[in-house]
Amino acid sequence: MSAQTLPHSHAHSAPATIWQRVENSALAVAILVAMIVMDHPWWALLAAFLVFDLSALGYLVSQRLGAVLYNLVHNYTGSAAAIMLWAGLQLGHVHADWLVLLAACWAFHVAVDRALGYGLKLGPFRHTHLGLIGRHAAA
Repeated sequence: MSAQTLPHSHAHSAPATIWQRVENSALAVAILVAMIVMDHPWWALLAAFLVFDLSALGYLVSQRLGAVLYNLVHNYTGSAAAIMLWAGLQLGHVHADWLVLLAACWAFHVAVDRALGYGLKLGPFRHTHLGLIGRHAAA
């Protein structure tokens, strides 16, 4: 039986969810350490943290728009694209180190969110690919 055919409360494997939270915690720490070692402003990770959550404002319009906008921002594709763009510019001898900072802040935000159990939205804000979030999630 696939996870799609299971009731929602059983669709998420606890060991897999715990593993995702641990690996994202490790990634967040690695990004912080890399920022410090590379002498980048590590505090930018914290200063920009809530900017990425503005994508949740889509929920004010509709549940569907909210989930789409949130999921567009809360994955690693954007930070990977920023690094690829930076690398391409570097090959052309164009220095755009702000793209590395953007990618680090973006990936740090996603990693911390996932480490805390906030996953991609499956419609309602509380329903994520990591399970339910909120104070009644364990119930």
